[in-house]
Amino acid sequence: MMKIVRILPLIILSVLTACVVPTGPVEVTRFNRAAEGVSYGKGSFMVTLTGESASDRSLAGSPYLAAVAREMQHIGYGDTINNADFMAEVRFGTTVIRPDGPVPAPVSVGVGGSTGSYGSGAGVSLGFNLASGSAAQLQSSLAVRILRRSDQVVIWEGTAVQSAKAGSPAAQPGIAASKLAEALFKDFPGVSGETIRVP
Repeated sequence: MMKIVRILPLIILSVLTACVVPTGPVEVTRFNRAAEGVSYGKGSFMVTLTGESASDRSLAGSPYLAAVAREMQHIGYGDTINNADFMAEVRFGTTVIRPDGPVPAPVSVGVGGSTGSYGSGAGVSLGFNLASGSAAQLQSSLAVRILRRSDQVVIWEGTAVQSAKAGSPAAQPGIAASKLAEALFKDFPGVSGETIRVP
């Protein structure tokens, strides 16, 4: 009986591991102000939806807000509700790419012109063809800007993009949000201006 009790946790762990949903790679581009002496991972924060994502998609955005908040805590920020030191502005989106057109076009997702504040002079844009297969692809994107609330300066921003077969578990909002946020904050704050691919 003791042997069964000891083996049971190992069986449960192996079953949970087998249930992990495989997801495709994530392309990530980030900008930061580390070269200017800005430090990261200290202070309180709050997350909010912004732009088109905030207009009427608060329910759909909840997995993205939760995923970003989780990653912010992992890198050292302390969660709060009011009077936070930093604001993490979250945008998300999904696009279905169908292969039934004559020549499927690549899809680009950008953070926007605000990245010019880092000296790049242009927004982040990640574009690649997602519709080479026979099934429709669902492209999920997550963009985050961290603002210092005392002076409204953007101290970090990044965009993560991933594609998955439409209707697959990997395309589900909760799974996509977690994967995108993990990739976006990997090795935070990252190398400014560099695009990486996270498996």
